[in-house]
Amino acid sequence: MSAGQPAKSPSPGTPGEGAFSFPSPGIPGEGRVGAAGDAVPANPHPNPPPEYRGRELNRGRELKRRLKRRSNEWGDIGKGLAFLSPWIIGFTLFTIVPIALSAYFSLCDYSLIDPGGPMPIGLANYDTLIHDHWFWNAMGNTGLYALMALPAGMAVSLGLALLLNRPIRGRAIYRTAIFLPTLVPVAATAMIWLWLFNTKLGLLNYILGLFRISPVPWLSNPSVALPAMAMMSLWGVGQTVVIYLAGLQDVPTELYEAAELDGATGWRRLWHVTIPMISPVIFFNLIMAIIGVFRVFEIPLIMTNGGPARATQFIAMYVYDAAFLYVRMGYASAMAWIQLVIVLILTGIAFWSSSKWVYYQGK
Repeated sequence: MSAGQPAKSPSPGTPGEGAFSFPSPGIPGEGRVGAAGDAVPANPHPNPPPEYRGRELNRGRELKRRLKRRSNEWGDIGKGLAFLSPWIIGFTLFTIVPIALSAYFSLCDYSLIDPGGPMPIGLANYDTLIHDHWFWNAMGNTGLYALMALPAGMAVSLGLALLLNRPIRGRAIYRTAIFLPTLVPVAATAMIWLWLFNTKLGLLNYILGLFRISPVPWLSNPSVALPAMAMMSLWGVGQTVVIYLAGLQDVPTELYEAAELDGATGWRRLWHVTIPMISPVIFFNLIMAIIGVFRVFEIPLIMTNGGPARATQFIAMYVYDAAFLYVRMGYASAMAWIQLVIVLILTGIAFWSSSKWVYYQGK
């Protein structure tokens, strides 16, 4: 611009000397007008430094690794469920569904031969149970059987385990002989004991005759039949003996040596060392025995069919009769749930009392 020539105001739309450029939106790198009229670039760092770009790349790689690891975890879970699916399907169809159906049937009047299907009646089945004489008879027989068979089985199995744990000659043969009866099928066991209990030809009455004792009607006398069933339950203590043996072999020998140095006799060592150390095993066998006495079914069904005079009819047998003999499935389901509640109460009492007599080595 020459001297004396008037200055021209810059045209906002014509770029030139002294003209301002207005950036187009979306085009990076162009300037923008600041508050004071100065041009300010849209991106202060159009080219980020290398360390910034390195951090962004590392973040992207870490995100990809996490996504891949998560997809692999889901794939492993899917494979595990695929392997477990036969068991899951079987458990659902043959355990969960029957339990749910029995709970529903217990609230219904349902007969297997009634084409109308279950008819909801509320708690009527449970109210009928309260006034059912034979239900209480079956519960009484089960309770008396438990009072006789459970303590006897626990004591005999523990005593046999203590004997078989000693260093005696032929110990393996004795262990095998005691465990073998548990492998005999239930039907064969029932037939063997039918012969043993036979009034005229049975082995037990033959032995009693050697001592000039008159024959005992083991299965035909209502007052003797239930104790005979309890005595027969000792036939299957082999599994319990094996469990006790495993617990006895886990007792540290140092405790016996220390007790012997303190002058403890055999019975004192048994009471103050052996019993406390195997108390978890005793507790386990007690829980299994409580459950087992309420499941007694096959042996009395084959041998006495609940007789004589329903003296050996247990709760499991009465549930079976109500369901398949009298075709009252709803009533049988209600009894089964009462049976479950009783077992839960008894096992709950056992668990509650275990804190007072069960000793765990890790505590």
